[in-house]
Amino acid sequence: MANLEKGSKKLLNAWAFYDWANSVYTLTIASSIFPIFYSALFVSQVEKTVPAFGMVFKSTALITYVTAFTFLVVAFTSPILSGIADYVGNKKNFMKFFCYVGGTGCIGLYWFSIDSIHLSLFFYFMGLIGYWGSLVFYNSYLPDIAYPEQQDSISAKGFSMGYIGSVTLLLLNLAMVMKPDWFGFDISISESIRETGTEGQIAEALKEAKNAASFQAMRISFITVGLWWILFSQYSFYVLPKGVSKGHKVTRAVVFNGLKELKLVWIQLKQNLRLKRYLTAFFVFSMAVQTIMLVAVYFGEEEINWGGADAKTQGLIVSILVIQLVAILGAFLTSVASSKFGNIKTLIVVNIIWMFLCFYAYFMETPMQFYLAAGFVGLVMGGVQSLARSTYSKFLPETEDTTSYFSFYDVAEKIGIVIGMVIFATIDQLTGSMRNAILFLFIFFLIGIVLLFRVPKEGDLN
Repeated sequence: MANLEKGSKKLLNAWAFYDWANSVYTLTIASSIFPIFYSALFVSQVEKTVPAFGMVFKSTALITYVTAFTFLVVAFTSPILSGIADYVGNKKNFMKFFCYVGGTGCIGLYWFSIDSIHLSLFFYFMGLIGYWGSLVFYNSYLPDIAYPEQQDSISAKGFSMGYIGSVTLLLLNLAMVMKPDWFGFDISISESIRETGTEGQIAEALKEAKNAASFQAMRISFITVGLWWILFSQYSFYVLPKGVSKGHKVTRAVVFNGLKELKLVWIQLKQNLRLKRYLTAFFVFSMAVQTIMLVAVYFGEEEINWGGADAKTQGLIVSILVIQLVAILGAFLTSVASSKFGNIKTLIVVNIIWMFLCFYAYFMETPMQFYLAAGFVGLVMGGVQSLARSTYSKFLPETEDTTSYFSFYDVAEKIGIVIGMVIFATIDQLTGSMRNAILFLFIFFLIGIVLLFRVPKEGDLN
């Protein structure tokens, strides 16, 4: 379709709608059903270990290391790809490619198993790299389609739409998991047990049948995520502009154009004190935020005393829903606070809350304590992501090369996540406790707060 004018309502809504499409990945795969599914694979093990890549890993440490490796790949490939996209002038095709890779990876998780751990982890890798790879180009659209005064609100709207869309699909997936018989999954038991077994044996057989059906429902939910992501993204792809076509063809000389662009951005950053200091602060606090978000459910599954497998599953599901629903309010309140008090002051307060959450998490033991933490995590999760993105967008100098600047932003974020996840996994692997690892993240928030105070006051937007 014909390109819409910058700032038009239809264009802004089409951009935000991609959050509706892709956020199901972060909720179902990264944050809820997959972590529960992954942990259930090791339920019969006391040590919860898995052999992979010639070593024996603690199960939570393995998935954390793989996640860190994926972000490392994204960090190194995204500037190359964004450089090509900028040279050719077609960022939408790259955004599509990663979307389809990610959606296919989600569908592939249906076959995830310990016996084929390497292939299974490859599908996990595809989903993760597809999601974060597409965000490089998605985020770079923001200053192209929205004026500065629109960016805070449309960024918050995108996150809010993402939360609503992801919760909508999650509720369907959770209904499948909790009530598999409603969706046609087989929970019957053999006639011999039904006829000759004791009440206890029959009850146990029924429980095992339901658990098996729920496990199969989890696998099906991964397929629904992939299909949802791919299908709903089509509206955004239809409306968003292709990019400024430059008629260039990709040659060897331009493959590393993105790295050259990052070097130029770094040189320009040295001349922009406000943007440089903000990006440094973002690098530090983002590594802790993203690490917590990626390991929260694994932490709850392993460290909280739920009192039983069914109670654990239900408790984690309730916690996830609390986080997502409160996050909608958090994104809105953060947007309002930033307009009244300024972006930097609001980010400082949000980071202070994150800092205290690390301390609180170390001492959590009961489900109610975990629910309370989930509420506060939701309140600051949506706010910090939305505001961090729009603040960076506002701090950018006047330029048409937004892809390179957002590529630099994403590389900083991904390298920060790699550092955070590797530190977390290593502490978890060596000490055998995720509590020690999450407490350590307090340091990153403290440093981030100090660095935010150093951002020049004229950068405090009102």
